[in-house]
Amino acid sequence: NDYRLDHSWTEVEPSEAVREQAARALRLHPLRATDSLQLAAALVRGQGEPFHGELVCLDQRLREAGRREGFIILPRL
Repeated sequence: NDYRLDHSWTEVEPSEAVREQAARALRLHPLRATDSLQLAAALVRGQGEPFHGELVCLDQRLREAGRREGFIILPRL
């Protein structure tokens, strides 16, 4: 599959909502702080729901946490 992320990129600024979701992610999943922020940004962008149902990452712990949060993980390995 050819993923064209450059056309669908959305940057989520670190906000209080992102920090709260990151803290929640750290309590629920064995993530590094930076990975919890990436997951939190995706959740906040989707207003608490997996945004478009997809999370793009290669880190195994983040992939598993995203899967548990309801995201479809890309790329499919």
